[in-house]
Amino acid sequence: MSIQSKYYAIITAGGSGTRMGSMVPKQFLELAGKPILFRTLELFTNLDREVEIILVLPPRYIKNWQDYCVKNQLWFKHLIVEGGLTRFHSVKAALEFVPDNAVVAVHDGVRPFVPRELVQEMLDYDFSEKYAGIIPILSMVDSMREKILDSEGEMTGSRPVPRDNYFIVQTPQVFDSTRLKRAYKKPYSPTFTDDATVIESAGYSVDTCEGSRLNLKITTPEDLKEANIIYASL
Repeated sequence: MSIQSKYYAIITAGGSGTRMGSMVPKQFLELAGKPILFRTLELFTNLDREVEIILVLPPRYIKNWQDYCVKNQLWFKHLIVEGGLTRFHSVKAALEFVPDNAVVAVHDGVRPFVPRELVQEMLDYDFSEKYAGIIPILSMVDSMREKILDSEGEMTGSRPVPRDNYFIVQTPQVFDSTRLKRAYKKPYSPTFTDDATVIESAGYSVDTCEGSRLNLKITTPEDLKEANIIYASL
């Protein structure tokens, strides 16, 4: 399958951000004077091609975002979609606005530092019958242990596992839209932790590429402190 001429980016920003411990969802917290979400969107408005942006937001914060855009004269084109109960439901809603035979990237709204070159390389991926998508991964650098649970699910201990057998998975995850939309017709399952798990559940395979240590997902107050340090160093 050759590279497609139409590109879409679904930016998932529908979460409440409970781990941040803030009254404001994490995607609207400021990073160097601008919302984290704005920093993420900036990347997709400055690629070497036109990418249609579909932004998924919590329903109660849609007007806040619209007001922010007007106040700050942010006129870049993007479609806003209401987020659902889970990330799965949010992406499924956004895919209603993506045609078949396109390239679609799904990216976390709180990952503002993914390298531009990595995104463009992934958008240029030549999909095949074998691979319906490509995801960025990183090797583990810390030692890992697995929980030992009793019959009631309570932790009774732990055991080491070989870290070379595991990867960290990042976004954006990029897919042939026809097959991703087909996969998202499946009923929701708690095992769907990202888009790769959804498309694999439909019998498709995904390729991998090297991710970036800079591609931080900002979910805790400590992450936000680190993000400000990263931003100041760029």
